[in-house]
Amino acid sequence: MSRLARISQSHRTTAPRASSIINVASRRLHLSSATSGQSSVNPEEVAHFSRLSQQWWDERGEFGLLHKMNPVRMEFIRNKVLEIQRDEDESKVNEARPLQGLDVIDVGCGGGLLCESLARFGGRTIGIDASSSNIAIASLHAAADPSLAPSSSVTSEADSGSLRYEHTSVEELLAQRGPASFDVVCSMEVIEHVDNPRAFLTNCATLVKPGGHLFLSTIARTPLSYFLTIFAAEHLLRLVTPGTHTHSKYINPDEMTEFFLSTPMPPDHMASSNGVPKDSTTASRPWISRLYGGAPLRTEAEIRGMVYLPWKGEWMLVPRGAPGASMWAEACNYLFWVRRPLE
Repeated sequence: MSRLARISQSHRTTAPRASSIINVASRRLHLSSATSGQSSVNPEEVAHFSRLSQQWWDERGEFGLLHKMNPVRMEFIRNKVLEIQRDEDESKVNEARPLQGLDVIDVGCGGGLLCESLARFGGRTIGIDASSSNIAIASLHAAADPSLAPSSSVTSEADSGSLRYEHTSVEELLAQRGPASFDVVCSMEVIEHVDNPRAFLTNCATLVKPGGHLFLSTIARTPLSYFLTIFAAEHLLRLVTPGTHTHSKYINPDEMTEFFLSTPMPPDHMASSNGVPKDSTTASRPWISRLYGGAPLRTEAEIRGMVYLPWKGEWMLVPRGAPGASMWAEACNYLFWVRRPLE
């Protein structure tokens, strides 16, 4: 059984506990063996972020750190997509609009911070969220930019990108659209708020087309992350509302890697590509073939830490191969990319 399948569930707390730090080494993600159809939506988490939805576009408010993080997230997405494009066909590289012509989804989009950037990079973008309040705010903000509106012309939309939102969960969307529906699937700062991370990861991955990309960002479960994201950010500096994070629900980079190293995807009971019956027996395999010196091939998966520099008031994407990165750069916030193998 993978470490990702053994994390214990915990309820939201509003005060820091010393035991969260003392016992961190023994914590494991709780992932039941439930099927991918089980809902990963946590009603308490949805209610929490719904209450904060009016603050999504206040750059000095509750989500100020995410506003500052967004350029780093987009830098990683842009560079990774371009890297793979260069490897496969230099003629398809579009430096200015690397997502042009691609179907893109942001799962757990919140107020749409990432979605708008994805659409401006040329992606035919859909943002989904389990909170109707978040979707309302995201839609209202996007409406102020006519360039983000879906076009009635298929050609125009493919050239310029577009953005629309749906109030739904990843499970419901998968049931509606079927597997292998998107070239790029993103889910940023979401998995640490869901009830069943294994089902959530499985559903997100199942949405990816063969050869497509899955981008995630989350927080490692370490003493440093407890100190920075809960003790300091929530209780000392009050940068975010106390109770926003639950330390035991954080996921370490090696657990994320292990999941895609040991879990055949998509699940055997699901289709592997558009148009294939859901109950067909299609080839599934782990997306990471093996590790080299503890790390996957750069063409299969990549982990990059993000570090906040308070003296600059900005986030930094830690360079690839930085010495000791797994010990410090990936000990709190990190980005994870994995690619679905071509069939």
